[in-house]
Amino acid sequence: MAKDTNTDINNETVLASKTYKFIDLFAGIGGFHLAFHELGAECVFAAEWDAHARKTYEFNFKSLSPNLFESGMFARDVTEVAPQSIPDFDVLCAGFPCQPFSQAGFKMGFDETRGTLFFNIASIIKAKQPRAFFLENVRHLQNHDDGRTLATIKRVLKDELGYSLKTQIVKASDHGLPQHRPRLFMVGFKDGSEFTFPDPVPLEKTMSDIWHGACTKKVGYTLRVGGRGSGVNDRRNWDCYIVDNQERRLGPVEGLAMQGFPKDFKFPVSQTQAMKQLGNSVAVPAIQATAAAILDTLNDSAL
Repeated sequence: MAKDTNTDINNETVLASKTYKFIDLFAGIGGFHLAFHELGAECVFAAEWDAHARKTYEFNFKSLSPNLFESGMFARDVTEVAPQSIPDFDVLCAGFPCQPFSQAGFKMGFDETRGTLFFNIASIIKAKQPRAFFLENVRHLQNHDDGRTLATIKRVLKDELGYSLKTQIVKASDHGLPQHRPRLFMVGFKDGSEFTFPDPVPLEKTMSDIWHGACTKKVGYTLRVGGRGSGVNDRRNWDCYIVDNQERRLGPVEGLAMQGFPKDFKFPVSQTQAMKQLGNSVAVPAIQATAAAILDTLNDSAL
């Protein structure tokens, strides 16, 4: 299983001493998959319920990770998957939806997450005991339900499941992309390893590079789901820009570049679905930089 892999990221070399295995929950169109695959890791299980996102995911990753699909490990509904049926893995990845938690006192630990999608993550961690996890959510999870939701998540991960936990708000623009997109990253280790999030890097491109023309904004709005067509002067505008003195609206090509996906990534769905999927996706370079730090930490703990 051992394999030496050298991968360049942000002009630094990441040495992976083995082929780590990861799972991709609430996978969307595969931002986590792409990031970890580029670092030499193998996806052994993935789950995504949305039919259109599943189509995009399989279209782009079936040739990249054929064993995942040939083994029947691309599940639709993670809530219907028995945790013990998932192959062994090293890192659990999940950009999970934020659902309201139980209001019953917030004193029951693991049990109080039942009925939420986070419970499925917790139950898999409990059953499979991976070496690490990497969770991503919107920034507002910090304040959801006056902070009680995040407090419960932290208590379950640390006190009930026994993992370390570090959290940080990470922006896409911290890792070279011209998009703000602040997201809450949560990383933890079974052995309690100390973890440090990677330092920000200089902006590698601006919105002028995205548009291949002179854009009035250097860093773009955060890509969103829905609400398109509001106009450049509307306070709700997020997808309309002035480029070469003309009003232009984002499409999938620009969206892929803003999220850090490769140019050969394809959408076998409508443009409306493609923009929805991009709005729900992760910024790949931000995920990959953090993933590289996770794998480095795993390597160090194995010495």
